[in-house]
Amino acid sequence: MRPAIQLFTLRDLDEPLVDLLARVGDTAFEGVEFAGLGDSDPDEVREALDAAGLDAAAAHVEVDEIEADLDGVVETYRKFDCDRIVVPYLDESHFASEAAVADTARRLRELDARLGDRGVSFGYHNHDHEFAHTDSGPAFDALAADTELDLELDVGWATAAGRNPVDLLGALRGRVPVVHLKDVAGDRPVELGEGDLDLDACVRAARDAGTEWLVYEHDEPDDPAESLAHGAETLAGLLD
Repeated sequence: MRPAIQLFTLRDLDEPLVDLLARVGDTAFEGVEFAGLGDSDPDEVREALDAAGLDAAAAHVEVDEIEADLDGVVETYRKFDCDRIVVPYLDESHFASEAAVADTARRLRELDARLGDRGVSFGYHNHDHEFAHTDSGPAFDALAADTELDLELDVGWATAAGRNPVDLLGALRGRVPVVHLKDVAGDRPVELGEGDLDLDACVRAARDAGTEWLVYEHDEPDDPAESLAHGAETLAGLLD
């Protein structure tokens, strides 16, 4: 299992992507998960990844962008040897009822099949609203049961929703190649070790579930540069 960072964590540094990659390369992180490329030139990003000694763990891409230009998305991220695309968010309406979850599952299954035909893995990243209850039970559980796609479990948001992330990782064994390690206090993201998460237990469960990349993310860090350093050091210790 290897450590990476979701680059959304560093968005408030307001630096070019190539400079952010250089920052990450100076830490113990071995990879990054993209959160868009902005105006960056893909060839320069490729050079920056190589110079920093980083691999692309995955890329977060909005579902509308994938549906509008699936082959373009695949081609762009293949420049970085990135063969895993993850939908980062669908709003509450997609999980508000049994019928809504069924429609969401169908939409994601279709993308999973199309990307799979191109040799690309596909997944969905949860927040907390996916765990809302419908008439048939938690929406997240129904989505998992009605699809075979990977689920990029965010253990922090799962905890905020009142679910046990260790149990979820066990239930999703083989379907969680990428896991987001985020700490929360209640429903507020905090630095690793400052919240409600049992970090060691989550790391053990992720390893047992076959996770390849453990991705650090902080949605609202007070100091992104310090959060980068703290996250890298903490993950290195957990994975040692």
